[in-house]
Amino acid sequence: MEISRRNFIHRSSLAAAVIPLAGNLNLSGSEISSDFETAPVCPNISREDDFKFNIFSKALQWLEVKEMVDRVAEMGFDGIDLMVRSNGQILPERVEDDLPKAVEIAEKAGISVKMLVTAINNSDDQFTARILKTASDLGIRNYRTNWLFYDDAKTIDENLAIVQNTLTGLAQLSEKYRISCDYQNHSGKYTPNSYFGASIWDLYAVLKNIRSPWLGSQFDIMHTVVEGAYSWETDFKLIAPYIHSIALKDFRWSKNQAKWFTENVPVGEGMVDFKKFLGLVKRFNVKCPVSVHYEFPLGGAERGSKIVSMDKTEILSRMKQNLVTLKRYFSEEELL
Repeated sequence: MEISRRNFIHRSSLAAAVIPLAGNLNLSGSEISSDFETAPVCPNISREDDFKFNIFSKALQWLEVKEMVDRVAEMGFDGIDLMVRSNGQILPERVEDDLPKAVEIAEKAGISVKMLVTAINNSDDQFTARILKTASDLGIRNYRTNWLFYDDAKTIDENLAIVQNTLTGLAQLSEKYRISCDYQNHSGKYTPNSYFGASIWDLYAVLKNIRSPWLGSQFDIMHTVVEGAYSWETDFKLIAPYIHSIALKDFRWSKNQAKWFTENVPVGEGMVDFKKFLGLVKRFNVKCPVSVHYEFPLGGAERGSKIVSMDKTEILSRMKQNLVTLKRYFSEEELL
């Protein structure tokens, strides 16, 4: 009897979660769901940032800020997705002093800093408010959070409740400082637990429940394809209304003896179908800034190393070629 009772409660809770979703389905035959039309729009959005190419600064740790900015401009980027975290160009404890200086150096070179990558994963951390206030005062519009993880000792429902509480706090603080909080989906398992958001549906469910215009997705197409080689299109359509920024990189599956693993490669050499992806971006009218990630071999630069083993000119050349390929893909879909 007790087992049956528990089973009934569990099934009832699942039904309660599914019924609201069913009520939002568009059965009229339209290609775009009603949810797409009613998703909250971030008030600090600026159309001038749409499809601007920003380089994720992790791969540029071997350069001082001034030289980094100069090289970024020479490669043809519009801006920098700048790291403000303990292993980044800007340390959290020095954000009030160093971030304004970096932004000023960049702007003098014609390079914008409108995006940040942070280690923020809750609203109560000692550096969270300091980072967001400083960034907002400088006109920065998007910041990426750190990742959140599933606790295997808890049920999926319990995990989602915890994540929703955490992201609600960040959404409220982001609203206070008028800066978009973007959560990046990441594939795989970070020991010992799996990434929240890897399968997209869970991130969608939480964003839909919180429904804050200041909280959204940094949609990473590579990680989405890793997790759903044939279902990623559905994932994209589901999360599309909540995309505030896009992360771009490529990969392929490789095998080392008996073990399969993902191998990062330059854009166009891997499994990501950029033509299909950008076609969906256009079809669903997703417009936002772009962060270009470099994780294919670059002499250690791809790992954020400050000492690189590859010729520096060669590193920059490969980075530029990757950007050229991306811009061509965007142009072919008439997104530029």
